[in-house]
Amino acid sequence: MGNSLSSPSPVGPHRPRVRRQREWRSSILRHLSLGCSSSSSSTYSTEPWPEVHHEKPLLRGSTPEVKPTDTLIPAPPTTASLAYYTTTPRSPLHAESDAMYAEFIKEYPEYRLTWIVDSLRRTDFARLERTGETYVDYMGGSLYPESLVKVHADFLNSVVLGNTHSISTSSKLSADCASEARAAVLSFFQAPPDYTVIFTANATAALKIVAESYPFCGGSAYILAADSHNSVNGIREFALNRGARYAYIPATSTGGFDLAVAKNMLLRHRPRNKDLAPCLFALTAQSNISNTKTPLGMAEYASSLGYHVVLDAAALAPTSNFSLSDHPVDAMAISFYKMFGFPTGVGALIVKRSFLVELKRPWFSGGTVDVVQVPGSIVTRAAELHEQFEDGTINYLTLPAITDGLRFLSAYLPFLPLRLSCLLRYLVSSLLQLRHDANGKPVVQILSRRPGRRLRSVGQESDVGFVASLLFLDPSGKMIPNSFVEHAATRRNISLRTGCVCNPGGAAAILGISEQMTHLTPGVTLHDFEDHVGRELGVVRVSLGLASNFDDVHNVIKFASLVANSQTRETMMAEWAQLRTSRSSSLSGNPH
Repeated sequence: MGNSLSSPSPVGPHRPRVRRQREWRSSILRHLSLGCSSSSSSTYSTEPWPEVHHEKPLLRGSTPEVKPTDTLIPAPPTTASLAYYTTTPRSPLHAESDAMYAEFIKEYPEYRLTWIVDSLRRTDFARLERTGETYVDYMGGSLYPESLVKVHADFLNSVVLGNTHSISTSSKLSADCASEARAAVLSFFQAPPDYTVIFTANATAALKIVAESYPFCGGSAYILAADSHNSVNGIREFALNRGARYAYIPATSTGGFDLAVAKNMLLRHRPRNKDLAPCLFALTAQSNISNTKTPLGMAEYASSLGYHVVLDAAALAPTSNFSLSDHPVDAMAISFYKMFGFPTGVGALIVKRSFLVELKRPWFSGGTVDVVQVPGSIVTRAAELHEQFEDGTINYLTLPAITDGLRFLSAYLPFLPLRLSCLLRYLVSSLLQLRHDANGKPVVQILSRRPGRRLRSVGQESDVGFVASLLFLDPSGKMIPNSFVEHAATRRNISLRTGCVCNPGGAAAILGISEQMTHLTPGVTLHDFEDHVGRELGVVRVSLGLASNFDDVHNVIKFASLVANSQTRETMMAEWAQLRTSRSSSLSGNPH
């Protein structure tokens, strides 16, 4: 047999206890994460998520929508000093930072509207100050709020959760928590009733479900943008193996794509008979390297031509409000650790049930079936559609943290676009003003897209993401190796990212090496490619997120200033060269 007990009813004698646990968990989370002050903590709804109904996913309502015109928090003091954001007076060592902050606030006074996030930084991310770490790799993964981890740990210590493939009390509790998390995800993204949630390991695993299950065939087409993550690029392997063709929408020199070119590409490869030869369009909502946000109207246009549309929203969801009611797609992939840092190892495919019916898994496993004939070939799939695509046992111990994480992020998400747009603008403009002391030449080259429309109020959305992809240049204008930048930044406790960041098409576009990319041959290595181009490939990526503040940006600018100074740069270069020589000798077995 299969898993005939894999769908326990969410309604049963344990329900009152589950409700009490949920309310207790929400109460603790409220006090830990939103207790910045008595006035601000009362702003947000403290009600638990409504009861779970599988057929009627709740729309966002338990956490209030934040509109630009709403007055949600008291205005912060008018002082420009950073000391106002801290619980203790700042030392004289911060004098330079405080002075720079005063200049920053003079240029971006609207930043003060987001002061509640500074309170969050002080309470839930105090470890950054304790460790002296400057974290600017939010595109790689968001930092977890300490209160979220504590609430989850306390919850786990107070209950008994069992494998959902049973009907015991502990299993029913796990199943109920999973249903609650599913409903919370649908609510957060304002999904209409036709959507369901498949829990996966991450956004990559969510995209793979679509890739391996999509009915590609001869006559089918897979269309995607060159500026896409490798998890989107990889879908082409499944298309090719089933006789389908694929086509890339070329990237512009600043990433993304030209709308007219994209529409022409979709029109040219549109499905002639979508029942016999369906076609798939993968849309990257936001590039993780070029900082481009794709117009979501492209999804509607592709759907009108008969395409199925899957949206890679992994880079968009952490800092932008997104509604599936406003922008319906057939499926959307996300990773929760990129949204609120904890837990890792859980993502989701938010998908229309009508689309799931058209997908055919190439295999089955524990958790996806009801009856399996052995020996034989008869298989009856699980009754619930989402269970047919969740392989084995779901990560039931961490799913309650998804519910709490979404509640947490809902409270702060409206403030992030305004806040991060101010920080990114200041970062980019400051870096572009830096000059080498030797000859006055620029220190950095910004390759990613910069904010266009300036945000002025809470609740507005940015036209780009919050990433700066750049190159460091020496006084002659030659690129400084990214490996040196990463080493030097790490020595100064700055966590950033270098390389092509799993987006080779976007990297090639903004680096201006798309032509060289066309000449690659089978078996080529990155080392081969770099030898051909004549330099290290990739960028230095600085990405901002939930806990970013002015000090983070200031520390990055200070680091870049060190590179601009001939003496400090040469000292850092010598240290880096010595380390490389030491590592090379160690690998070769030679003495130092």
